[in-house]
Amino acid sequence: MVVVLGIEGSANKLGVGIVSDQTKNPVISNPRHTYITPPGTGFLPRETAEHHRKHIMRLIKEALEEAKMSPKDIDALAYTKGPGMGGPLQVGALVTRTLSLLWKKPVVGVNHCIGHIEMGRRLTEAKDPIVLYVSGGNTQVIAYSMKRYRIFGETIDIAVGNTLDRFARVIGLSNDPSPGYNIEQCAKKGNKLIDLPFVVKGMDVSFSGLLANVTKIAKTDHRIFVFRCKKLYSLC
Repeated sequence: MVVVLGIEGSANKLGVGIVSDQTKNPVISNPRHTYITPPGTGFLPRETAEHHRKHIMRLIKEALEEAKMSPKDIDALAYTKGPGMGGPLQVGALVTRTLSLLWKKPVVGVNHCIGHIEMGRRLTEAKDPIVLYVSGGNTQVIAYSMKRYRIFGETIDIAVGNTLDRFARVIGLSNDPSPGYNIEQCAKKGNKLIDLPFVVKGMDVSFSGLLANVTKIAKTDHRIFVFRCKKLYSLC
């Protein structure tokens, strides 16, 4: 059995995972901690990196304890190489390389997007999936072709996750546990439906016009919206 300890800290969420190559239950442990900022604000690289420096060693210890393992049980170390925020990424890279020297373990730099896809593929046991990859910074339709992952469609401006993050800041919602989740909980109480622009160009999509439109309405009519399918539901 091959066991890898990985560190992911490309944005405000910091996680340490220990995984194996076993078919069943590949995730052995995965403690996490989120940098929470005041409602209506975002997170900046420097402050986010400080958060990661403060919590990363504790999470590594928790991951080992939860897995009932010690450094000698780890075969390799992995870290998010990018894309992501520079400062937070540097924390993960530095700690991983330091542990590599101390524990004498090989290091693997992982592409953030591929890491998401591969873990999803492992957990679902999908053989050759077409993936809708949606996150704070990415909205892409991806599939594996000719020995590499290829993008068949994507946002031409901002990601849907970033759209929700920015709108949550406009209406003063917290990012605990996440802006999109909090928008959805508000929207469940809504009773009005408003048509909003949603642009599709071939396999590509656009969300900047939708964000501008809903932000304007929220500031003038004081309504709260959530994106769902091709509409946004509002809470008066």
